[in-house]
Amino acid sequence: MKSQITRIRLLVFLLIFGLVVVCGAAVVQSAKNGSGARAALSAADEAAPAPAPKPALVIPSDVEVIHDVEYGKGGKIPLTLDIVRPKVQPKAPMPVVIFVHGGGFMSGNKGSGIRRLIGLAQHGYFCVTIDYRLSGVATFPAQIEDCKCAVRWVRAHAKKYNADPKRIGAWGGSAGGTLVGLLGVTGGMKEFEGQGGWPKESSRVQAVCDWFGRMDIWKTAQEEKARGVTKETWVKGDIPERLSALVGGVIWENPALCKRASAITYVKKGDPPFLIMHGDKDGTVPVDQSIEFHAALKKAGVDSTLQIVKGVGHGFPGRPDLDKPVIEFFDKHLGTRSKQK
Repeated sequence: MKSQITRIRLLVFLLIFGLVVVCGAAVVQSAKNGSGARAALSAADEAAPAPAPKPALVIPSDVEVIHDVEYGKGGKIPLTLDIVRPKVQPKAPMPVVIFVHGGGFMSGNKGSGIRRLIGLAQHGYFCVTIDYRLSGVATFPAQIEDCKCAVRWVRAHAKKYNADPKRIGAWGGSAGGTLVGLLGVTGGMKEFEGQGGWPKESSRVQAVCDWFGRMDIWKTAQEEKARGVTKETWVKGDIPERLSALVGGVIWENPALCKRASAITYVKKGDPPFLIMHGDKDGTVPVDQSIEFHAALKKAGVDSTLQIVKGVGHGFPGRPDLDKPVIEFFDKHLGTRSKQK
């Protein structure tokens, strides 16, 4: 009996030992395979060509850039702009274009506007590209208050910089398009002036170029809700979170906040002329936003031109030729030094 028990114990021991050996071998082989895969991936990464760096911005010899000029305060935060102007100053005061960068109100900076403004500077314009408070710093209306402060700064310093305070245009893309749209339709509205500086000056602009801006945030809120997006399921950094951070509340729960931050809310007779440009393949801001804003402007009797660019997505990638209609638009409504002679 004892010998039988002993044999059974021995068999159980051998069985367990065998299982341990087999499992251990599998683990070792798996580790080897993993190491091999990682090594192969690392080798592939090393062999793959690095992404081509973006071409460095070259400033033409006939253009001058002045960086980091303080134009006001956003609360206690210094606000700065970069000046882009002809190196040889004309005798007559220059028309002005203010560029407002994009970035979903969460990111971006004034540096992205320099490339866009070079052509206008060569064409005889005094240009500035501005920073403004992002949504991580302050909610709306801080952003439009800062834009208006920049317009007032230009007027207050027009004589110093040989700029014409009666001919100021605004140009922006995406979030910047939203803000220049608001600049155009809220002229004279004290609730958006802020306390940034130069209160005696007007913040009105005389022409606006909006590139693929979002002009009806409440419509976007309804569309996102219809898609079934919730605060718990939205993708971090995506449209619902960005716009909610801007207005200071979940967009589909706050119609009043959304409408307050939407340019379409304020359209009226007497607003400045608009050029609206939007790609029909834009997957970030639907082209309907521009179509409906243009229709609202036209209904109010505002001079508005809508150019839908075929086959192009958000940001107009690889289309520097699209700067040409912008220059032509500002030439028409602000005039250039060539027209002043």
